[in-house]
Amino acid sequence: MGVVRVLGAALTMFGKLTDQRLRALAERAVGEALADAALTPGEVQMVFFGNAVAGLISGQEMIRGQSALRGSGLLGMPIVNVEDACASGTAAFRLACMAVEAGAADVALAVGAEKMTCAGKALSLGAIGTAIDLSEPPTLATTPSRDGWESRSTFMDVYAAMTRDYAQASGAQESDFADVAVKNSRHGALNPKAHYRRALTREEVLASRVISPPLRLLMCSPISDGAAALVVCSESFARHHGGGEVRVRACELRSGTDGDAAEPLGVVRAANAAYEASGLGPGDVEVAEVHDGAAPAELMVYEQLGLCAPGDGPKLLASGDTTLGGRVPVNAGGGLLSRGHPIGATGCAQLVELTDQLRGRCGTRQVAGARVALAENAGGYLERDSAAIGVTVLSR
Repeated sequence: MGVVRVLGAALTMFGKLTDQRLRALAERAVGEALADAALTPGEVQMVFFGNAVAGLISGQEMIRGQSALRGSGLLGMPIVNVEDACASGTAAFRLACMAVEAGAADVALAVGAEKMTCAGKALSLGAIGTAIDLSEPPTLATTPSRDGWESRSTFMDVYAAMTRDYAQASGAQESDFADVAVKNSRHGALNPKAHYRRALTREEVLASRVISPPLRLLMCSPISDGAAALVVCSESFARHHGGGEVRVRACELRSGTDGDAAEPLGVVRAANAAYEASGLGPGDVEVAEVHDGAAPAELMVYEQLGLCAPGDGPKLLASGDTTLGGRVPVNAGGGLLSRGHPIGATGCAQLVELTDQLRGRCGTRQVAGARVALAENAGGYLERDSAAIGVTVLSR
């Protein structure tokens, strides 16, 4: 990747923000990111707006970015709308970096924004459930819980099936999955912008109701509202303007495949490409944000990123290496489980967290001396793989 710098980064509060519209969230994130970069809207040359479900929830299609950013001062600039399931924010960021790399812009803006809470939770769950191939849905059966209640969340059924397979292969226990939620809740309690800011106990997680066995409520990411934005620029612009100490070393996007089980998963392929492009490896990563849409996914991603050997995800978690103060803290911002998961905003939110970590701005959750950071963000599902995957490497 050509040299691209992160000049500004910001995100809103995440949570059930019932009194705030998508426009207010997006404009707040953009305004704060521009202020962080010491830029005016008129200095931005291209905008990439990531959003996944506004069309299904509010009916706003086609010009989501233009609508959401109408009062931001950015109208008149090229605004490109980006939709890639839960990886929409990462895809927007990659496109902004590409615009700078290609010389099409000295300054570009990536925005991820989502308004998911609405009058009926079923509408939000139904919107999320469209991130599969509806003409050829994955062959995953819903398993009823012991009391006969059946899951109504397509993606928790997907995660549950993956979890059962993973547990069989790795020996992971339900307590391991609970411990991921406990760790990320401790981190989220230190994040003033997190959806949930209370540290959980293993007992609380294991006592929460079953969603899709073996997943329980507190092992699943919440439905959230929020927005995040990042300003990226060329090295020459950063040199003349000042700032931009965070470098984008790699941002790789991949789609999943329907290949046989011997074929590497999309996360593995994206991670390998990012390591190659950055000239770095898993041993260089000092802080990471990964897509813990359900708690067991974090353990799987440890292995897919090469942070530990296959089957050693539970062991890595138990070692304390992935908690604050450990060798490679993961989801120091609380992850999707505690920071929240406004799906179009999540990819950008991960990168805001990592930018702040590399700039030493995270207060009580700061990873001391962090110089290399990695984000993994995935969305949608095909048959045996996520549909859209992004892995980004940043360094200071």
